[in-house]
Amino acid sequence: MARGPGKYDHLATWVREHAQADGVVVIVLNGTRGAGFSFQASNPRLLALLPAALRRVADAIEGEALAPRDDA
Repeated sequence: MARGPGKYDHLATWVREHAQADGVVVIVLNGTRGAGFSFQASNPRLLALLPAALRRVADAIEGEALAPRDDA
C-alpha cells in the first residue's frame, strides 16, 4: 500500500469530512486520473481492519451481481 496521498486523496478527504467518518476508502475505475484508490483514517490501526472490510464489500457486490433481477 502506498504511503502518502493517493491519486484520489482529494475525493477521500471530501467524503471523510462530509460523512464525518473515522476512515474511508475511495476506489475509482477509469476516472480522469485513471484507476486508483485512496484510504484515509483518523487512527492508523483502522488499516488493519481494511482487508476484512473489503472482503465483506466484495462478497456483497458479488452477491448482488449474481442475484436474479426482477426487471430482467
